[in-house]
Amino acid sequence: MTAYRIGEAAAVLGVSADTVRRWIDAGRLDAGRDPQGHRSIAGADLAAFARSLGDDAEPGSAHSSARNRLPGIVTAIARDTVMAQVDIQAGPFRLVSLMSREALDDLGLEVGSRATAVIKSTTVVVERTGRG
Repeated sequence: MTAYRIGEAAAVLGVSADTVRRWIDAGRLDAGRDPQGHRSIAGADLAAFARSLGDDAEPGSAHSSARNRLPGIVTAIARDTVMAQVDIQAGPFRLVSLMSREALDDLGLEVGSRATAVIKSTTVVVERTGRG
């Protein structure tokens, strides 16, 4: 059975270890103890908790068929007369969007703006990281 230590769970969820500890202490996330006495979270429990976080609707979000919504902050913008590149940092993930300059101007984005990357794709590549 796969189990995650606090730091590993924090990395998977994109939050601090202190946040995971607070969720455990508040009873939002179940944790047991490993043979060394460290808190650990069963993989299935962590997956269910992660899914519940994703099910929480983002306040003010529009209804959409896209299910992959990653809120973040705009960290860089490169623009010319026709196109623009917008970098968003969403937790530990850097996302890059190419859009028209007109779309960028309509959105009013600037470095430091909050933005949500909405991803809808017919291809998603899954890689297994680590063992467990």
